[in-house]
Amino acid sequence: MCVLLTATDQQMAKFLGLWRLFRFELPLTAGVCVILGQLLALGQFPSIPEALLGFLAVFFISAAALILNDYFDLESDRINAPHRPLAAGLVTPREVVFLSIIVTALGFLASFLLGFTALLVAILVWVVGFLYNWRFKKAGLWGNLMVSFSVGMTFLFGGISVGQFFEPAVWFFALLSFFINLGEEIAADAMDLEGDRQAGSHSLPVLLGRENALRISAALFLFVCVLTFAPFWLGWMAWLYLPPLLLMDGIILYATAKLLDSQLENRRIYIRWIYLSALVAILAVIVIRLVS
Repeated sequence: MCVLLTATDQQMAKFLGLWRLFRFELPLTAGVCVILGQLLALGQFPSIPEALLGFLAVFFISAAALILNDYFDLESDRINAPHRPLAAGLVTPREVVFLSIIVTALGFLASFLLGFTALLVAILVWVVGFLYNWRFKKAGLWGNLMVSFSVGMTFLFGGISVGQFFEPAVWFFALLSFFINLGEEIAADAMDLEGDRQAGSHSLPVLLGRENALRISAALFLFVCVLTFAPFWLGWMAWLYLPPLLLMDGIILYATAKLLDSQLENRRIYIRWIYLSALVAILAVIVIRLVS
């Protein structure tokens, strides 16, 4: 009886370990961004199959990258994050690879059902995620660019999944999310300077110093504030969409000023402010688009 209970406990621990590999909040956010891209592209709610397949495609592709992240980070996680499922011995490397293959296949299948173009984009995003985990995580700016590319592609995938790849609003928010994420990545690296230096990372803060890297991040955030006016100057969007973007710009400018203040002890919180302001602005624009 005791042996049976022990075996059952081991199986449950393994299941929970595999479950935790997904880090569900991150692929869930990526899937939601696809649906936001669909809403932006159509100006109305997509069909249930389009929404479901778009969400699942990017959810699984994002999850595959996160699962492989644990595989490639096993040695460092044994020191820095021994609680992670693979580092803790709850799952084996072979099981992690097998799970990543299954999840990748599900992502490709959902993408294929949306069309050949969607499948090609899903493969591209998966390759970028694999290369990032395999070689470019410690490559500094190159790694930052790859992560930001993947974030921006969630909106473009939304447009592709409903046959509206060239919709200007989708491209605008894809670019917006790319540059915001790039600024956040560099700022986050600046906050993690000491740990990255010990880990052998070639991040911009390691190469240039924390404050210089934060100045580059600030320049990107200022560029975002300028970029928000582009769709109105080009006639892509009506002026009623401007107020939420101006609110976002105001929060970004305030948070950027705080990030540049070397006297503050906890500057990381202002990276979160920028992320949340962008999310609120995107949601507000979508609401306006649906009701106007």
